[in-house]
Amino acid sequence: PRHRAGGRRACACAAGGSAARGAMDAQREELQRIISTLANKDDEIQNFIETLNHTLQNVQVNTAKVLLDLEQEFGALQTTLDEMKDSMANKIKQEQAYKSQELRNQLTICSNALEGSEELLDYANRTLSTKDSEAFTKAAKQIKDRVTMAPAFRLSLKPKISDNMTHLMVDFSQEKQMLKSLKFLPVPRAPEVDPADCLVADNCVTISWSMPEDDKKIDHYILEYRKTNHEGPPRVKEERNWDIIDYIKTTEYTLSGLKFESKYMNFRVRACNKAVAGDYSEPITLETKGFNFNFDGTTSHQNLKVDDFSVEWDSSGGKGQENKVKGKENKGRSGTPSPKRTSVSCRPGSGRSNRDRFSGESYTVLGDGVIENGQHYWEVKSQKDCKSYSIGVSYRNLGKFDQLGKTITSWCVHINNWLQASFAAKHNNKAKAMDGQVPDRIGVYCDYDGGQISFYNADTKQLLHTFKTKFTQPIIPAFMVWCGGLSLYTGLQVPSALKSFQKGNGELSNSANSLITLAQ
Repeated sequence: PRHRAGGRRACACAAGGSAARGAMDAQREELQRIISTLANKDDEIQNFIETLNHTLQNVQVNTAKVLLDLEQEFGALQTTLDEMKDSMANKIKQEQAYKSQELRNQLTICSNALEGSEELLDYANRTLSTKDSEAFTKAAKQIKDRVTMAPAFRLSLKPKISDNMTHLMVDFSQEKQMLKSLKFLPVPRAPEVDPADCLVADNCVTISWSMPEDDKKIDHYILEYRKTNHEGPPRVKEERNWDIIDYIKTTEYTLSGLKFESKYMNFRVRACNKAVAGDYSEPITLETKGFNFNFDGTTSHQNLKVDDFSVEWDSSGGKGQENKVKGKENKGRSGTPSPKRTSVSCRPGSGRSNRDRFSGESYTVLGDGVIENGQHYWEVKSQKDCKSYSIGVSYRNLGKFDQLGKTITSWCVHINNWLQASFAAKHNNKAKAMDGQVPDRIGVYCDYDGGQISFYNADTKQLLHTFKTKFTQPIIPAFMVWCGGLSLYTGLQVPSALKSFQKGNGELSNSANSLITLAQ
């Protein structure tokens, strides 16, 4: 018994020593991370100090520049201008002194913070080599507490003052006859923007504006815009920042290639002369309608890897899952992959969220947007090596084993590049072969109220095929992929070319590329 008791004590001591070493190792790792963080922060501060020094130098250079400009302007004036020249030069020097002092103060603060950080870094490095566990633990805790309160981590690494002195530049070409009222360049008036003169089409927005009076000193304009879901004047507390387009030389600008992921966009314009920018125009709000949806990963076949705007075939998907779903409907023929495999959108679901995923040979995924009215448009691009895929729409009740185009409640174009290539429009298990080359990118146009689904070459807007029907239920974008992948492009307006085509070809029922159907 004595031997056993001694053995237990020895084991307890060994376990205690092992635990202490483990705790010390963990603290060492934490201290190493702190040291790395401190070193990175020192580099950031050092770089910021260099930026401040550079800014301070630019203040001197730019001050000399505007003073020289001032001398040149006053050189052409009579003696009566000398008093006003001195006054304006003094204002420039005051601005220089103010900016220089602010930058020097910021330099002092940063230098002090860097000095403290370097001292803490040195202390941390010395602590790292401490062998005494108790001393090490105490020092490590002190370092951690000091890091939390260190000024280096509360610094704003942005200059408080810019080196820009252009607001003090002068141009007296028109003011030489008004010696007693000399001022720095006047601030341009706010432009006027009339929404009726602006155009929203083809995911482009053209903004036009005018000045309330002619101002020959205007050098350029600045256009600012941001997306919003609020109708009417812009809100002060808006989630999104303004995007800026600078140095516009005309009174019109077109933003192209936009994704209309919000219902509206705000716009405002300001004019700039040689020195300063004027007030903003009254902001306007334009409607930017677009059909937005993602792939709905909750509906996808287990062999599809789904992100918001891409889906790829994954031959290994679902393996190892089968044993977990035995006993469920269809005796385990369909397994639900781990949520980590698919991206589940936070957008409203497609209506299949409470049902099984597609299974069997239905390698399908639905979109998470429901169409109940109106006209909508989206585009899909396939990978170059994609062997088989379908693009279309369906009702929400599409069965888990149903394939697109093989039911009375689904419409699609199907592309097969495997063995015998084919390009066909499919509905109700009937296929109509289509001539021509398969486009790299296919556009889908849906007129729900008009009972029409059309497919286009997205680049040339050439019509590929049209289904005419009468929808009796909401429809959902639907996709099938096998051995390849698809990319989805949403937030698009119905292109103007398609609207013109639809208007000029109202009798689609007589078109050779049209298939009339009646959905039950």
